[in-house]
Amino acid sequence: TNDEKFSSAAMKTEELLEEAFEHKELLNHDVGFMWLHTSIARYRLTHAEDAKERGLRAANFLADRFCPNGEYLRAWNQKSEMIVDCLMNLPLLYWAEKETGDNTYGDAARAHLNTAAKYSIREDGSCNHIVEFDAESGKPIAFPGGQGYAEGSSLTRGQAWAIYGMALAYRYTGNISYLNQAKKVAHYFIANIALTDYVSAIDFRAPEEPFYYDTSAAACAACGLLEIASLAAPLEKKLYSEAAYKIFSSLSEKFVNYDEETDGLLLKSSARYQRESDREVTLVYGDYFYLELLLRLAGKDFLIW
Repeated sequence: TNDEKFSSAAMKTEELLEEAFEHKELLNHDVGFMWLHTSIARYRLTHAEDAKERGLRAANFLADRFCPNGEYLRAWNQKSEMIVDCLMNLPLLYWAEKETGDNTYGDAARAHLNTAAKYSIREDGSCNHIVEFDAESGKPIAFPGGQGYAEGSSLTRGQAWAIYGMALAYRYTGNISYLNQAKKVAHYFIANIALTDYVSAIDFRAPEEPFYYDTSAAACAACGLLEIASLAAPLEKKLYSEAAYKIFSSLSEKFVNYDEETDGLLLKSSARYQRESDREVTLVYGDYFYLELLLRLAGKDFLIW
């Protein structure tokens, strides 16, 4: 648009995030979500050195969370746990590896990917949201339900992180096993979402009643499906691109608030199953993935991951 109000808002966000580096005890694995979409996005567009420096600080923080015993990136500071969401933070490490030539970043990301493929993604394409490890042996000891319905259930946004994260892993590493993992989870997701008119529940294995939506999961998964479509063989592309478009159509027709006076775009996003205040609300990341999906379909996106 060349409208400076957008660039000004982006710069203000970066400046506010600078304060986070002063409170590292409060940061966790989600530094990828925080700095890929701010400093690193600006660096990719403008090559500003201060943006690169901020991005590398974030990458160093994430790489330092690598646990050799178990070979995973620790999600939080209190427990020895990995979470499937972290697959979307790994592009921060791929970027840092490319910028610096230091394979330490990429080695941590690839080790985490292999551990996630082993313990986070189940044989049927569903996912464990959280894996808890014994800190000393590095062996998995529990699979908590996390933000889903219960242990052994299937948080839909967790499925979306796996679809998109594994597809991005293939883009950056060229390892076909990661693309195959993305496809496996995608097939499971598409089969389940077809039962609810291509808008996902919070959890594919929650009770039928009461039913709760998580539109943020659908929007994120659709972006991942388009990523797979961009990487898959020509005769495979349609399966993923058509499913993504069906999700977009269903969301746009039934779950988007077009009132410009109201904050929040995508309706009925859900952060977690077990907390009423987190069910069927508007969430900033729901809005983000819907907009990314829209821009991808319009051919106006750029690789922000």
